[in-house]
Amino acid sequence: MNTNIGTLDRVLRVIAGLVLLSLLFLLDGEAKWFGLIGIVPLATAAMSWCPLYTLLGIRTCRTNGR
Repeated sequence: MNTNIGTLDRVLRVIAGLVLLSLLFLLDGEAKWFGLIGIVPLATAAMSWCPLYTLLGIRTCRTNGR
């Protein structure tokens, strides 16, 4: 697994993930469970690797041998 997510991309993913997870507390009923989708951007930010980016050949980080 090579790094394919840059710093700005990671920050944006963390923010998006936290916003989505906050839906668990802000929404009522069954709709609040959509907030669990926030785990995906948080996990990809933590790993600095996105499987979708790999499939599409996208790389938002600098290439320095990693």
